[in-house]
Amino acid sequence: MSLPVPQHQPRSALASGVRAAKLLNALPHPVVAVLPDGSIADANAAAELFFGMSRAVLQQQNLAQLVPEGSPLTGVVEQVQTGGATINEYRVFLRLAKPECERLVDIFVAPLQNQNDGVVVMVQEQSLAEKIGRQLSHRGTGRSVAAMASVLAHEIKNPLSGIRGAAQLLEAEANDSDRSLTRLICDETDRIVKLVDRMCAFSDTRPTERERVNIHAVLDHVKKVAQAGFARHIHFHENYDPSLPPVLGNKDQLVQLFLNLVKNAAEAIGQSRSDGDIELSTAFRPGVRLRLAGANDLVSLPLEFCVRDNGSGVAPELLPHLFSPFVTTKAAGTGLGLALVAKIAGDHGGTVECESSPRRTIFRILMPTYVRRGSQGGRAS
Repeated sequence: MSLPVPQHQPRSALASGVRAAKLLNALPHPVVAVLPDGSIADANAAAELFFGMSRAVLQQQNLAQLVPEGSPLTGVVEQVQTGGATINEYRVFLRLAKPECERLVDIFVAPLQNQNDGVVVMVQEQSLAEKIGRQLSHRGTGRSVAAMASVLAHEIKNPLSGIRGAAQLLEAEANDSDRSLTRLICDETDRIVKLVDRMCAFSDTRPTERERVNIHAVLDHVKKVAQAGFARHIHFHENYDPSLPPVLGNKDQLVQLFLNLVKNAAEAIGQSRSDGDIELSTAFRPGVRLRLAGANDLVSLPLEFCVRDNGSGVAPELLPHLFSPFVTTKAAGTGLGLALVAKIAGDHGGTVECESSPRRTIFRILMPTYVRRGSQGGRAS
């Protein structure tokens, strides 16, 4: 119901339209108006980002051009146009025609006041609450791995040292055929020790030294290391926000975090492809806040750092468990790289998320900014 307008303040249709446009553009969720013939009548700013095209271009499109044939979105729109009632569908895998990707969304479709005006469609990506819940779960698994790593370090490494020493003594007196077996024992014990050492990274709960860190310097260093080794066959490009404020963090740990993500992206692309592409991007996204365990205040996470690749993608059934220890798609992988990424992000007061479809996988890190408060030094905000 609209509020009465005072007689001395007449409201023009033009002014009403401007206010309506501002309201729509203020919404963080994509909204489009679809005419009965399927053409796009209007769209807000969030829809421009979601579909990867401007409002003017969207208005030249048909819904069938934005989503492939048989899309659940098309079916819901047709039902609303026919029945005239609002329909909501939750946790729908929506594939976009361009850019080619699939996203988990909730769909809300409602008829406009006049049936000839068509329908309005709002798409809401996976809720922030669900992301926060999964991130807290990642931190819980990190603590579990920390406890397990401490036990492994004590209970496994000492006996392994004895086994390796015994194998070396046998090797000195063994013939050629037996020497290959003693060498195998030494190699396998070394491999297990390396695995335990990697897990011990989770058990280090000492506070780390923090300072102002320019994340672009971190990403440039990671890029140089990758191009000099495992990703020399892959094309890199950057999409940086030059005005981005610094992050309060440990530079060495952040290098390790992004090096793991870039290495993961390079392995997803593979050695045989000549069109491999990795994008490193940074952006300032105000409005994302997280209540951390043991804290009373909400913490703002406006710094967004992304690693995007055009590799094979992550299977949908693995996405919810991707940052859990020992979850991997690689034949020789340990499943600890991404778990360590989640731990480092959490130790910095941030969160990590992944969205994936074939030839488009994005790992997104959200972190707080560095703020200097009087003589207390820097802290996350």
